[in-house]
Amino acid sequence: MELTERKLKILQAIISDFIASAEPVGSRTLSKKYGMGISPATIRNEMSDLEDLGYLTHPHTSAGRVPSDRAYRLYVDYLMSKADLTEEEKRTISEQLASNITELDGIIQRAANVLSEITSLTSFALTPKQDANVLKYVNILPADEETVVIMIVAESGKIKNAALKLRVPYTEDSLNLLAKALTYNYRGKTISDILTMDIIRSFETDIEAMSRLAASIMPSFMDTLESMLDVNLYMDGLTNIFTIPEYNNIDKARMFLEMVQKKKRLMEVLVNRDDGVIITIGNENKADLMQDCSVITATYHINGKLVGKLGVIGPTRMNYDKVTSVVEYMTDNLNNVFKAP
Repeated sequence: MELTERKLKILQAIISDFIASAEPVGSRTLSKKYGMGISPATIRNEMSDLEDLGYLTHPHTSAGRVPSDRAYRLYVDYLMSKADLTEEEKRTISEQLASNITELDGIIQRAANVLSEITSLTSFALTPKQDANVLKYVNILPADEETVVIMIVAESGKIKNAALKLRVPYTEDSLNLLAKALTYNYRGKTISDILTMDIIRSFETDIEAMSRLAASIMPSFMDTLESMLDVNLYMDGLTNIFTIPEYNNIDKARMFLEMVQKKKRLMEVLVNRDDGVIITIGNENKADLMQDCSVITATYHINGKLVGKLGVIGPTRMNYDKVTSVVEYMTDNLNNVFKAP
């Protein structure tokens, strides 16, 4: 049995109707709504064939049919047209991502927020793997008589701060001198490379007080550097699921929330997805808890090098054309925000 043009037309109508209504679609609905020029009986026969081919399922509580994961895959790959974003949506994305946030993590977190607002789904954004990130400068500032703050800034815009109690005497000038020496020695080197160096030995000096200050600060400096390698996951719109009919069932809603709250496992899954725009539907997702969901991810770049990901997770009954367009437009804007001047 093959997928004829008529079967494809009926399948596309069923998918479109089900995405819009969340209700199983019957032959009479198709006949009235889509003016196919064939009788409900003929449509029923074609729907039965589509079910035999694995593109439709038949909920036992309804006479209508709903698309299967296989149907959504066919739709995404061959039948879907990209949706046009409204001028207001484009303006919202552009303005929000170009707002006065200079720290990388702040912009990524804002991107997750905007994405959930526009799609009404649960969104996520991952900061890039930082192995190849390059140190830009170091600052060490006095906070009070015993505490200093180490600030490390990477070329990507990622910033890490750490507060440290010191047991050795220091002055603002000595902190400033040490920060300048660290910047001079390690600017332009990757975080990963710096972590392999014997930093404490490189600061052995004839000035005993300076040497003791460096020895006190270096362990915290190294820990802060190491934390810059972490990938951060930001999520937004978790409560959006309560507006989605699929999650009216409290058990399904609970399972979804449990899944997204297992951040470490979720991060592993998302980090390992391929680059580009990737759509996985239902049982295409390897993680057991995600097999009732669809996940759309796209990649963004910082200065053409570091790669992060953002996207959405929700039910398989998802407005794929619109969501894909939003995700692509957002990654294009992020690429522009992070482009080197």
